[in-house]
Amino acid sequence: MNCILVVDDDPHIREVVQFALDKEGFDTLEAGDGAQALERFAAERPDLIVLDITMPELDGTEVCRRIRQTSRTPIIFLSSRDDEIDRVLGLELGGDDYITKPFSPRELVARVKAVLRRLEDAKAPRDEGTAIMQHGRLSLNLDDFTGSWDDTQIVLTLTEFGIIRTLMQRPGKVYSRDDLMSSAYELARIVSDRTIDSHVRRVRKKFADIGADPVETVHGIGYKLGDC
Repeated sequence: MNCILVVDDDPHIREVVQFALDKEGFDTLEAGDGAQALERFAAERPDLIVLDITMPELDGTEVCRRIRQTSRTPIIFLSSRDDEIDRVLGLELGGDDYITKPFSPRELVARVKAVLRRLEDAKAPRDEGTAIMQHGRLSLNLDDFTGSWDDTQIVLTLTEFGIIRTLMQRPGKVYSRDDLMSSAYELARIVSDRTIDSHVRRVRKKFADIGADPVETVHGIGYKLGDC
């Protein structure tokens, strides 16, 4: 049974989210602020976090930043503001999805299930010898969701891992944003071009930090895996 940590400073929102998730058979935990969220995360290690982005004192972006220092646990942001800057910032910090309040509990549950389904697919048993994807100096470990450039390991979120894996399936092929949405991001109908761009920017920054840049932008079309 998957465990979901619900973090929001509004007790009514927490109640609505927990009710919807409990009804679908999930175990839920709750936290009313960022500090409590970090404590509960460290103690309980939930499978996914639904995280309010606009809490006082320690907000959701800072909570995400701290969690991403040690964990790739999927994070779905909640926000009362449909501000593209906030949305892009949250995704570039390592969030896997973003929902604006007011939201449909059914849609939230669908997104939670989609992210967890991608996680389970990535963890599924594989035939011996297929755990590593390799293209030049770039490799992906399909068992622990990590990437490597030469001997330097790169920690990727679930969504970032899916994007790189999609690009590596056919090196040199130009993938449109729609292609990446369909292949690397379930429920593509609710994902914007800017969302994919945000994830790709974060992937490229992680590689740039170690002096690599395997992902190429093909202007007006999308992205491809370049020479490695």
